[in-house]
Amino acid sequence: MTTATASLGRRTVRSLGTGAPVYGLLLVLLGALALTDPGFYEPDRLLAFVRRAAPLVILAAGQYLVIVCGEFDLSVGAIVTAGVVVAAELYGSFPDAPWLLVTAVLLLAGALAGLVSGLITTLLRVPSFIATLGMMLILEGAVFFWTGGSPHGMLPAEFRRLGRAAVFGWLPWAVLACLVAGALAVRLMRSDFGRTLLATGDSERAAALAGVRVARARTIAFVLSGTAAALAAVLVGGFSGVSAQAGRGYEFEAITAVVLGGVVLGGGRGSVIGAMAGALSLQALFTLLNLQGVSGALESTVQGVVVIVAVALGAADWSRLRRRRTHPSGVKRL
Repeated sequence: MTTATASLGRRTVRSLGTGAPVYGLLLVLLGALALTDPGFYEPDRLLAFVRRAAPLVILAAGQYLVIVCGEFDLSVGAIVTAGVVVAAELYGSFPDAPWLLVTAVLLLAGALAGLVSGLITTLLRVPSFIATLGMMLILEGAVFFWTGGSPHGMLPAEFRRLGRAAVFGWLPWAVLACLVAGALAVRLMRSDFGRTLLATGDSERAAALAGVRVARARTIAFVLSGTAAALAAVLVGGFSGVSAQAGRGYEFEAITAVVLGGVVLGGGRGSVIGAMAGALSLQALFTLLNLQGVSGALESTVQGVVVIVAVALGAADWSRLRRRRTHPSGVKRL
C-alpha cells in the first residue's frame, strides 16, 4: 500500500512538472490568507483579488513565451504605461471613440513594439536584455515628453469596464480576460509552435539543424509578449485610472513570477500554467504582507529574495544530491 501511494505521488509530481513547487506555495499562501483574514474567501473579495492579479498573470504568460525560447522582455512595463497614457490622450482628442477601437489600437501598438524588439534581437543580434531595455527607455522617454510627466485626458467608463465591471453581474471582466489568455497560452504551447519555442530555448543550434526557423519563432514570441502587455494596459487603466507610472515595475514582477513558476532562465523548460501560478503566488504574497502590516516599500526586496531563491533552487543539481544520498561517501559501488 505504501509503495503504491509513493508511486502515485511520484506520478502526480511528474504530471505537475517543473511547476509543482509553485502550486504548493500558492496553496500555502492562500491558506495563510484565510487564517489572516477569514473573510478573504467571500466571493466578492476573492474575485477582487483575482482581478487585481489579472494584469500580472497575463504579463507572466507573455513573458513566459519569451523566456522559454531563451530571451528576456524588459519592455512590458513600459508598454503598459504607454498603453494607459495613449488611451487617455486618444480619448482626450476623440471623446466619442468606441472602446473596442481604442483597445484594438493598443493591442496593435503593443504587438508592433514587440515586433521591433524581436527584429532587433534576431536580425541585428542585439541581446534581448539590451534591446528590450532600450525599448523600455524609449517608451518611458516618449511618454514623459508627450505628457510632460502629467498625462492629460481621462478614460471613460465604457473603456474602464474591462478593468472594473463584471459580466453576468458577478464575474469581473478582468478575470474572464485572464482565463481566456491562459487558455490560449496553454493551447499555443501544446501546438507545434509551442514545441518549437521549447526546442529553441533548449538548444538553438539543434533546433536550427532540425529545420526550425529560430528567428521567426523568437520574433513571434516578442510580438505575443507585447500584445499581452497591451491587454494588461487595458485592465490596469480600467482598474486604477490614468498614471504616468501605471506599469512601473511590472517587467520585474513578470520575470519574478515566471521564475517562481519553475521556468528555467535560458529557456527550454517550464510550464505556462506554472508561470501564471507564479503570478498569483506573488500577488498572494504581497496581499499577505499588506494584511500583516508590512510596508509596501519592501515589495522590491521580497521580489529580489524570491528571484534569487527560485533561480538557485532551479539551478541546483538535485540528481547529484540524490546520488550522494543513495551512495553515501565511503560506500563502494560495484
